[in-house]
Amino acid sequence: MYMKLIVSVCVVVCLVAVQSGVAADEAPSIEGHFLTNVRQVTSGFEKAGEGYFSPDGTQIVYQAIRADYPFYQIYTQPLAGGEPKLISSGRGRTTCSYFSPDGQRLLFASSHLDPHMDKTEAAAIRQAEEDRKSGVRRRYSWDFDPYLDIFESDLDGKILRQLTAAMGYDAEGAYSQDGKQIAFCSDRDGDPDIYLMNVDGSDVKQLTNAPGYDGGPFMSPDQKWIVFRSDREKENFLQIYVIGVDGKNETALTANNSVNWGPYWHPTEPYIIWAGADHSNPQARPNYDLWLVRYEVKEGKFTVGEPVRVTDSMDADVLPVFSPDGKQLMWTSTRTEDHSSQLFIADFKLPANP
Repeated sequence: MYMKLIVSVCVVVCLVAVQSGVAADEAPSIEGHFLTNVRQVTSGFEKAGEGYFSPDGTQIVYQAIRADYPFYQIYTQPLAGGEPKLISSGRGRTTCSYFSPDGQRLLFASSHLDPHMDKTEAAAIRQAEEDRKSGVRRRYSWDFDPYLDIFESDLDGKILRQLTAAMGYDAEGAYSQDGKQIAFCSDRDGDPDIYLMNVDGSDVKQLTNAPGYDGGPFMSPDQKWIVFRSDREKENFLQIYVIGVDGKNETALTANNSVNWGPYWHPTEPYIIWAGADHSNPQARPNYDLWLVRYEVKEGKFTVGEPVRVTDSMDADVLPVFSPDGKQLMWTSTRTEDHSSQLFIADFKLPANP
């Protein structure tokens, strides 16, 4: 029986308990080397995060929680200004939304078909109310809801098709660059592993089969590799891995006492970005920052250089993604006035000396 990870799947977003730190006056921030014009792009939610750009870079899709409902729902929002638009059904857990490469469809996981929905919602609402009254702030965890399946909708939220129906957790899906395949996470074989399927849900192939959690897969721009996170070496200590789309040449990119998660490919240059925090000292409060690494592939072998730190805020920075042209970075952060998780965007610059 696998654990509830303290950091989620594709999701999420709210490591609000991981503020730590380094006093602001101890050293100048490094963020200016990579990020400029930092701005908050979501508000009015209890928390919001795990956002992704539309192919033309004019919209984002993300998950958020409103005060009157305990589970994340999926929203789109124009970056030029405008109100969030609800895409999911408004009931059940939802997560891991993504635009199709042609920008005409949306992918997300939802448990709105849970046959026990009324009971599921009532339990979550009751727990949230008890926590509010007692002042309890629970440590973040992600439920591997067995009724989560992957769906495809139009831009108005009309469900076009249900792509998974196997018993168990199916989520964390993302399209390939050509829109013909979807990489996703499923625990249909007993624990969460990485799978590939055709865009219509057919020809499902299992790529990983290690004990523990493998999740958060994204296919590389050249469609030859999948990057993901795994705690196979030590429970809850996620590391970054890549594997070929043929299931071969699996390679660990990190091996440390940190929790590393939310990896994402740069669209035009050989870089991968993720969030990480040092958990080696159980007495310390680890803080999540963004890390960037340059990679190289030679004769089928995937290697990386030394990771460089991109953010050093005293608040949590997680789930980074690049815009389609690689010129902007969006991520989830608690660097808000009330320390709620919200989406931020900044102009992004790669290191001058790779």
